[in-house]
Amino acid sequence: MIISNDILISKIYFIRGYKVMLDRDLALLYDVETKNLKRQVKRNLDRFPSDFMFELNDDELNNLRCQIGTSSWGGSRYKPMAFTEQGVAQLSSVLSSHKAIQVNIQIISLFTKMRNLLLTHKNLILKMEKLEQNMFKQQADIKLLFDYIKRIHSAKAKEIKQSKRRNIGFKS
Repeated sequence: MIISNDILISKIYFIRGYKVMLDRDLALLYDVETKNLKRQVKRNLDRFPSDFMFELNDDELNNLRCQIGTSSWGGSRYKPMAFTEQGVAQLSSVLSSHKAIQVNIQIISLFTKMRNLLLTHKNLILKMEKLEQNMFKQQADIKLLFDYIKRIHSAKAKEIKQSKRRNIGFKS
């Protein structure tokens, strides 16, 4: 194992519904310069469709800065590239250093383990979602019950208030 799984997991972000890794993190892991990685990707853009790799927009970049605490004026002049699992796999065909290939294999196997873990616990996740839906339904039912109790209580209070009033009119 070249790099610990904890370090790799800390480099995975959830952006646009994808689990992605950023170009600068991958360059650091592959022991290459970020500009060289980007250059190789741009030379082979036909290998990286939008579901393999995309550039972050301004909102995503600002959100990412808030998450990882980088300054808004330092670092790269260009927007980072985000690589999905397939994009990371495709990088192995573009980068040919021995370390890049070894790290790439490790990253792909980590993504696979994460996917298998999700599939293994899918039933548990579905049960939790069903439980959550039942909880919201029960919450609504309880609220309705309390509304009925309040109505009955206010009706009884009005009735009691009316019964304590002094009768007016003819008295024999």
